[in-house]
Amino acid sequence: MHNKNFPKILIILSGLLLAFACVSTKGIYLDPTSQKYTPVSPDSVRIFISESELDSLNYIKIAIIEATGSSEFTSQTGMINAMRKKAGKLGGNGVLLPQIKEAGAGAKVAGAFLGTGTERKGNAVVIRVLGKK
Repeated sequence: MHNKNFPKILIILSGLLLAFACVSTKGIYLDPTSQKYTPVSPDSVRIFISESELDSLNYIKIAIIEATGSSEFTSQTGMINAMRKKAGKLGGNGVLLPQIKEAGAGAKVAGAFLGTGTERKGNAVVIRVLGKK
C-alpha cells in the first residue's frame, strides 16, 4: 500500500531539515547613516583573528554580525562561511574576531534528552579595508 501524500510529506520534511541545518545571520550597521558599500563576493571577505593584523591597513568598522545555528547540524566552518556571506552583503571585505560559542556538554546532553537541541552562536565585526597605511 502506497500513500499518495508520501512525496509531499518527504518534501516538507526535507525542507524542515534544511531550515534547521542552516545558519541564521543578522547584521546591523554601526552607523546607519554612513556610506553603504557595494556588496562583495564571500570569497573575497578575509577573516582577521586579531586587530593587530590590521595595523598596516586603513579600515573602518561598518557592522556587527550575529550568527546562530544548530550545534548538531552546523560546524564552525559553516558559521564562518555564513559570516563571510553576510559581511559581503553588507559591503564588508573583512571580518574581525569571529567568536563562536559552543553549547556546553551538559546543555548538549539535556538538549538531546529533551529533543530541543542546542545552538552554536557567533559574533563578529564587519570591516571595510580601504587600503594600506
